[in-house]
Amino acid sequence: MEKSLKNYAFVDSQNLNLGIKGCDWNLDFAKFFVYLKDKYKIGKAFLFIGYVAGNEALYTFLQKAGYIVIFKPTLEYEKDGEIHTKGNVDTELVLHTMIEYPNYNKAVIVSGDGDFHYLIEYLEKNKKLGRIIIPNRKSYSQLLWKFRKYMDYMNNLNNKLGRH
Repeated sequence: MEKSLKNYAFVDSQNLNLGIKGCDWNLDFAKFFVYLKDKYKIGKAFLFIGYVAGNEALYTFLQKAGYIVIFKPTLEYEKDGEIHTKGNVDTELVLHTMIEYPNYNKAVIVSGDGDFHYLIEYLEKNKKLGRIIIPNRKSYSQLLWKFRKYMDYMNNLNNKLGRH
């Protein structure tokens, strides 16, 4: 990707967080923002996350780190006697990628979720796809395989991006 390009990142925070945890390390989101700016020449990074009351300190931290945080309302449900929270951000990520479409040169998608197949295909067809950052090389959708030449993997970035 050229240094002069104005690129935007669109980050599926749940896929990123779960993917990195599957690599047995914890991501420092502030370091990751700097990494996106330096390596991918990101002008803006949109981070999509389910809103859970009580996590305001996390949201403030993410905003101070530089992310434009887009919240998704969450639902709580009980399964096997445990309370779970659901806040799928796929629709919001696709929508904002298209709302911002005229404002960026290349989109960097941070997710290994196959639900973004058609979005990525559209971006590639229109020469707007920069890179796809896959949080965990061992766990991403086969629907994305045809875009392998665009993929970068985070598995071995613990020393650079890990929370120590």
